[in-house]
Amino acid sequence: MADLHPVTEISFAGTFASGAFAACFAELCTIPLDTAKVRLQLQKKANMGDGVNLPKYRGMLGTVVTIAREEGSAALWKGIIPGLHRQLLYGGLRIGLYDPIKAFYVGGDFVGDVSLFMKILAALTTGALAIAVANPTDLVKVRLQAEGKLPAGVPRHYSGALDAYLTIVRQEGLGALWTGLGPNIARNAIINAAELASYYQVKQVKIMISNIIIWTYLCYNCFSVTSSLSPFLKKLFIPMQTILNIPGFTDNILTHLLAGLGAGFFAVCIGSPLDVVKSRMMGDSTYKSTLDCFIKTLKNEGPLAFYKGFLPNFGRLGSWNVIMFLTLEQVKKLFRSEV
Repeated sequence: MADLHPVTEISFAGTFASGAFAACFAELCTIPLDTAKVRLQLQKKANMGDGVNLPKYRGMLGTVVTIAREEGSAALWKGIIPGLHRQLLYGGLRIGLYDPIKAFYVGGDFVGDVSLFMKILAALTTGALAIAVANPTDLVKVRLQAEGKLPAGVPRHYSGALDAYLTIVRQEGLGALWTGLGPNIARNAIINAAELASYYQVKQVKIMISNIIIWTYLCYNCFSVTSSLSPFLKKLFIPMQTILNIPGFTDNILTHLLAGLGAGFFAVCIGSPLDVVKSRMMGDSTYKSTLDCFIKTLKNEGPLAFYKGFLPNFGRLGSWNVIMFLTLEQVKKLFRSEV
């Protein structure tokens, strides 16, 4: 069985545009959940000794409601402009580079299945390269989202995305735009590997099941004259043919939806600790380094702190991946119809 996602006939520019558009559309739809996730991750452990200082944000829906009530619904969309900047670069590059880098690793003359290991390796590489370019946009998005937690009356540091870029460069230097690059590369490389590898692997398993059914059908027809084999193959083929007709086992929207949801789940399980460290490094300047942030978080709040905002993170990444991959598949179909 050949790899489900071979080197596409779409040009790099077309694949980049497809990935960028799909990622931006998904970002636009899910940014409120991302804002809730960032607030939960930036929230330090409250002093529960007197039973009064309860955490301000509690759960995904509670955080969304609290932000909307105290700051207005527009606050949920804080960071959307740099978020779109990020997806335009990161989303386009990680999708656009995936096939070329995978082909580079396996060799240009390779024919056949691409192993799961090679898929993971290619996705790790594209995730790292893409976020190295897009890190400034990620930093500005987190800074703008974090500003909403400042008390009323306290002046904001940035009036918008462009002002944030300029202010950071002017006050902290050009290199400050790459603050948190280490944990961000680790996070995005790992999450990208979890997303892309699991998504295409789920689809490939579906193709494998389809091929088994097709071969069973061929065997049934070839050996239909053999009385001893014909009844057995007929009994085997009929239930397998029924399985093939189930929507989830055909390459359609439901397949893309389920594969995208699975990609989001694996990404959150694997990448959540790195995501928490990244958000805190970018949103809180009190940490000296990535290791310092990790140690202080573990010491002061315990290991569960690294899964703060897990549900909103899954709600965000799960829905984001479903929307992104559904959109990506449809946009790529449009590009293929034009070539």
